[in-house]
Amino acid sequence: MTQQASPSAEPDLAGVRNFRDVGGLPTADSRRTRYGRLFRSGHLAHATESDTAFFHSLGLHTIFDFRNAADQELEGPDVELTGVRNVNIPLSDPADGAEFWMMVRDGNLDQLREILDDGKAAARMTASYRRMIKDRTAEHSRVLHALAEDSVPALMHCAAGKDRAGLSIAVTLLAVGVEPDAIRADYVKSNDPHRRYRVRRSSASPEAMNGEVMRLLAPLFDARAEYLDAAFATIEETWGTTDAYLERGLRVTPGVREALRERLTE
Repeated sequence: MTQQASPSAEPDLAGVRNFRDVGGLPTADSRRTRYGRLFRSGHLAHATESDTAFFHSLGLHTIFDFRNAADQELEGPDVELTGVRNVNIPLSDPADGAEFWMMVRDGNLDQLREILDDGKAAARMTASYRRMIKDRTAEHSRVLHALAEDSVPALMHCAAGKDRAGLSIAVTLLAVGVEPDAIRADYVKSNDPHRRYRVRRSSASPEAMNGEVMRLLAPLFDARAEYLDAAFATIEETWGTTDAYLERGLRVTPGVREALRERLTE
């Protein structure tokens, strides 16, 4: 497998957004995450031939796809990478919020105001992050055990590479002792203009994409530190400490954590 000792230039991918190497982040015990071991991105369904060649150059062992069936029907399956294992671990119910997201795509301004204005959109996002911590312990446990055993170099993605992948990356970084501030700094990089998920609505008319519509939709497509902080707060409220969350919630033993550190940090 290919292993990078230092970051390479960020690729200019034509059909994949929000890609980055999660290397160089500091841990509490003065280590850093290794470059070339853990990556994150949006979905790979629209990857071009040159994008695919780049992903092959990473020497990936496993791709973790956190999309659900509805996501895959909308965007399509990931392109196939020869010799790379693709593991689909949905982090939301395919039917959860289908009516809501249909309204996001098709609703008029009055309808969007009704479901998103006055903090409703941000509150929905915060609640989603809290649920993913409390209700998806089995899924996050599965990812961490796979990484500890044999699955690196690994790429984690969802649709935009922001929420489900972002939280799974955050949980992984907590497990190897990365400082919370460094986790937040990586998370909010999804707001960079060249990384942001493109808002899609059924109509491309000026009225469907005007300034107020974009304002109402923004909380759904932003990577806001407050969302990640809600996840961290849920860990403390539910388990007391990160260590207890990992050990009791995710069944990650000290031995598994050490294996993760050996694979992902230096």
